[in-house]
Amino acid sequence: MAIVNRTPDSFYDQGATFTDEPALERVARAVEDGAAIIDIGGVKAGPGAEVSAQEEIRRTVAFVAEVRRRHPDVVISVDTWRHEVGEAACEAGADLLNDAWGGVDPQLAEVAARHGVGLVCTHAGGAQPRTRPHRVGYDDVMADILDVTLALAERAVALGVRRDAVLIDPGHDFGKNTRHSLEATRRLPEMTATGWPVLVSLSNKDFVGESLDRPVKKRLIGTLATTAVSAWLGAQVYRVHEVAETRQVLDMVAAIAGHRPPAVARRGLV
Repeated sequence: MAIVNRTPDSFYDQGATFTDEPALERVARAVEDGAAIIDIGGVKAGPGAEVSAQEEIRRTVAFVAEVRRRHPDVVISVDTWRHEVGEAACEAGADLLNDAWGGVDPQLAEVAARHGVGLVCTHAGGAQPRTRPHRVGYDDVMADILDVTLALAERAVALGVRRDAVLIDPGHDFGKNTRHSLEATRRLPEMTATGWPVLVSLSNKDFVGESLDRPVKKRLIGTLATTAVSAWLGAQVYRVHEVAETRQVLDMVAAIAGHRPPAVARRGLV
């Protein structure tokens, strides 16, 4: 799942894909590098200038339609917590609604059901959109993650979302400190054991930066290490900035696990 930020103030690319042509080039490159899903977001996750639902729609919906026209086979995801945005995005051709804020707008799942699209059900620890955690605590962070995401997933199915179109996400950094995100990572098997496909959004996040004491632009190695561990533990979808590097990591893990043959096999044979 390749990230395409339609924002002027995104934490990682600082608005590099805010305008249409760079964003469309990013999509084309991501697809070429092996992305199966394009995740389009119109509001940065962190605090910043207020963005109305109408402005979020303006930033994303026409772009969704153009990506659909240019890449008819790619899965288009829209990162939003608002049902109004989800409605407009689905009408424009979105296949998946990525609700990173844990069902704060319960109507978003209803939109997914009505349009027959998928839904990502995320644990955000009860945090409100675009807020940072402050001294948050859990008796058992994975137990809380499971309680929340499984309830959201079952509600989505009860509303009419196809069971095979629902993913669960532990929500790294959302409503969590670094230790919570690290624990969520090493306990991923508890999520995969539920049978729901698990999406992880790890790319260049603060828990990686704090674990290694690295600024945003120097977190790739830590991100890829976390990706490899998550793949080995059973996660299935990875929301990323660096597609080509992530693809190689996932292919290598699959080869070690015996799920994918080597791309070439010459050693010892010639």
